[in-house]
Amino acid sequence: MNEKDILARIDEFVGEEQRLRERYQRDELGREEEHRRLEQLEVALDQCWDLLRRRRARLEAGQDPDAAGVRPPDEVEGYLQ
Repeated sequence: MNEKDILARIDEFVGEEQRLRERYQRDELGREEEHRRLEQLEVALDQCWDLLRRRRARLEAGQDPDAAGVRPPDEVEGYLQ
């Protein structure tokens, strides 16, 4: 996945998040369902941002950005800044 693909994926996830919130406000979606999907989206977004940062760092260091793969959710979510 290249940078353009990652950014497109982030945009898709953010759009879905906004649509979920709108559906919830219109009572078209239950709170539990909204919460579950929002948690999934949060993890997916964190993985995308992590991948994008690591690709850019590798590129700046003169390394192959394609060598940076998507890390598992527990690794990305457990990261301390």
